[in-house]
Amino acid sequence: MSDSSPLPPVRLSSEAELARAALSTPVLSRAARLARWAGPETRVDAGGALAEEQLPAAAEALGLTGDDAAAYASEAWRVAVDTGLVEIVDEEEGTVTAGADLALLTGGSPQDILGVWLVALETVLADASVPDLDGLMEAMGEGGRVDLSELDWDPEAEADFLDGVLGSLYLLTVSEDGPGDAPVPLPALAASVLVPSDMGEPTNDVLEQVSDAMMRLDDQFRVLEPVGLVEYQPVDETLMAETDEEPAAPVDDTDVSRYGMVRLTPLGLYGLRARLLESGVEAPAVGDLADKGADALLDGTAAFGPRAAQAETERWLGRRDPLAAARDLLAAARGADPGAPLRRLRCQQALSLVGTEAEPALREVLDDAELGGLARVWLTEHGLPDVPAPSQEMIFWLTIDTLAAQLAAEGNSEELRALAQGLAQQHSGFFEAAWRVDHPATGDVLEAMGRLHPDKKVAKEARKAAFKARSQHGN
Repeated sequence: MSDSSPLPPVRLSSEAELARAALSTPVLSRAARLARWAGPETRVDAGGALAEEQLPAAAEALGLTGDDAAAYASEAWRVAVDTGLVEIVDEEEGTVTAGADLALLTGGSPQDILGVWLVALETVLADASVPDLDGLMEAMGEGGRVDLSELDWDPEAEADFLDGVLGSLYLLTVSEDGPGDAPVPLPALAASVLVPSDMGEPTNDVLEQVSDAMMRLDDQFRVLEPVGLVEYQPVDETLMAETDEEPAAPVDDTDVSRYGMVRLTPLGLYGLRARLLESGVEAPAVGDLADKGADALLDGTAAFGPRAAQAETERWLGRRDPLAAARDLLAAARGADPGAPLRRLRCQQALSLVGTEAEPALREVLDDAELGGLARVWLTEHGLPDVPAPSQEMIFWLTIDTLAAQLAAEGNSEELRALAQGLAQQHSGFFEAAWRVDHPATGDVLEAMGRLHPDKKVAKEARKAAFKARSQHGN
């Protein structure tokens, strides 16, 4: 996730909803209960961990039973200390008191609560990168020291791997062509991090790495689910049974869910975005531009997918008078710079969400060389009367502008290829007229049409027209 390009924008739940979800997570709710349970008799060791003899009472206070009760109580205490819900009063005596942040869980703002949860998340993420307890015990040397070489464990590499997996899951979730809220199969998630994008058929070595990673991730997602980061369906335990053992019941080998399924929760999306922002990654959220100017909206949504751009624009429009918003959008859409065609396309899409209250703004720009074409389109689409016919020059200018915007937004897409074919087919003299259009992007658009058109003769015409356009405009 070190790429400097911005990620697709994420749609976040409200902070109030997220705070409620944070308070209900097992990790934070247990930590809060232990912070309230702790008293003058509570003792911790030199590292701040709850004294071992007090773990049974702590587990009982949390209503925990079974073999893992003490481990869960110990984790809850560690989270309570890390988040400031509990403070150590005297390190030598090992005494504690309720922390100042405990009151935030009942009297703080949603943002305060989420701040506490984010600290808890970091604690749990650190735990998730640690090998299992059995492995630690086997590697324990004399004096209680752990020999990391025996574990074949690199703490930094393990944390980086988990960060990479979570970053990939975040990207899959926020991408317009991704699974969205649907769970992601664990093999696909592991492969997204380990299999090179240019590798056709994965090698046996890579497939073995993916399989090993799945087992590590199975353990890690089990740890991460109680903090509310993910919803996780674990790997079917029969898959890990010895191959010569007969399964207790028939199994469906085509059922991908048997290999584990994971999805980020709304709280998880919030948490991972906060971590990405902290690490310097540009991770926008829908609504970030709602209080900014029209220029920021059009520039900011330039790299968004269609659904995200519409959602952002709807929020922006929802805070403004329709007529004033239309005037601001049209003013921001002007320009001859390379980004201007895409701004005008986003402006046109934004104006499609505005009702007829905006009509005066569109009529005001009918004679504008850059905006007159899109104004006529808008007035016609809204069924309004007295729309003047565009000149031939305006039609061709708008065509080049639209193609330039599509080229900037999507590159050499199939949609642009079809558009290039249609224009050349419908207008026999298109290239002869198009190269004369006084638009900064005329040469680039005609060159792209020559590159995309499947007919060699037409492609040659387009390239010749591109040369003429550049000669005329001196570029």
